[in-house]
Amino acid sequence: MENETYIADIIIDRSSSEPLHSQIAEPLARLIESGELAPGTRIEDEVSMAARLHVSRPTARRAFETLTQRGLVIRRRGVGTQVTPTRVHRSMNLTSFYDDLQASGQTPRTSVLDWNVEAAPPAIAAALGLPNDSQVAHFRRLRMSRDEPLAILTNWMPVDLAPSADELADTGLYDHLRNRGVVVAVGHQKFSARLATSDEARLLNEPPGAALLTMQRTACDDSNRVIEFGQHVYRASIYSYENTVYA
Repeated sequence: MENETYIADIIIDRSSSEPLHSQIAEPLARLIESGELAPGTRIEDEVSMAARLHVSRPTARRAFETLTQRGLVIRRRGVGTQVTPTRVHRSMNLTSFYDDLQASGQTPRTSVLDWNVEAAPPAIAAALGLPNDSQVAHFRRLRMSRDEPLAILTNWMPVDLAPSADELADTGLYDHLRNRGVVVAVGHQKFSARLATSDEARLLNEPPGAALLTMQRTACDDSNRVIEFGQHVYRASIYSYENTVYA
């Protein structure tokens, strides 16, 4: 169904107290949440739906906005409205995004956007436990599953530990470190959220100002040496963290 446009079989009850936009959004939401509408399925556009259901275009638009806000569909200029690709649920364990995608049965792919050796700014040097102006590797990657962008990953590392741009394109950062005998032992992580910049929105196929999940991580090896400092942004529409807490 991914290559076909889904026409929703929706019956509007104009005598109901339920708002018209909700009468459109809720049946679609149930189909998506039940899995009947597969990830990537294209849904008819708001103009066609409004004409077919005899509702105003703003009503149809509000129904789609409701589904977008719930993370059930994504809307792209030139493509239309699609059921959100399979969501990525990630535990709070110290794992790499690459490993998590593979473990969930997805096929990770990486585009290296930038790779440089530069003098570390004071805040980065402090995070890595290095003297100011120490030379560090600084790289930025776009992580995808198949051709769907998921996250922009930005890292700083000691030069002697850093993989090349070609190595980063082939595998995950932590996989590279393991292959070099580096044991990633502990990480300090900070989570937040913010709105996407225009560049981030473009890279992630999100509208400008879309919500992003952010993570800042400092990781150390088994000798307590800081081996990487990362500042990453993830699409909130298809990405979430999971954690279990105990009383």
